[in-house]
Amino acid sequence: MVVRWRQSKPVAPIDEFTFIDLGAGMGRAVLLASEYPFREAVGVELHPTLARIARKNAAAWRAAGRGLAPMRIVCGDAVEFRFPDGPCVAFLFNPFGAPVLRRLLSKLAKSFAGRAGELDVLYINNEHESVLKAQAGFRRMFQGEVRRSWADAIADHRILANQPDGEYAATNWEDCSIWRWAG
Repeated sequence: MVVRWRQSKPVAPIDEFTFIDLGAGMGRAVLLASEYPFREAVGVELHPTLARIARKNAAAWRAAGRGLAPMRIVCGDAVEFRFPDGPCVAFLFNPFGAPVLRRLLSKLAKSFAGRAGELDVLYINNEHESVLKAQAGFRRMFQGEVRRSWADAIADHRILANQPDGEYAATNWEDCSIWRWAG
């Protein structure tokens, strides 16, 4: 998705953007984002245990020399997270239901008022696409299927092998969209 996003002609070079994974879980997206030259890669996770695991994963990633960008994990509510000054990329791997996504987008609209182009949203597994579509100020830059990487397929296979009662399934692609704050 980062490659697709870069093709959308963001407002600034990648090294001026902060990557923020809202609902970061164990930090996988933050780790992968840190391999790009973002100003910083931040994960925001509400669940303390997951945030602790994400911090351990980030430390191991740094120790292995894998990241270009500085990383940090914040344990807190994504809706209450204060986005930094400068351009930001918000990464959402379908972390919330529609009500929380509405609250988040409303807050982002207020936070980025007067900052057209400084917020891009990468929405993976975009089940609540209609919520973004209904939020004034956002413009869709892309919508479609994005092929999963081999590493994603392996990670998903491990998750699926340990799930109770076949709760989830996997495909070779994810429905995705990219949205830009236009104000």
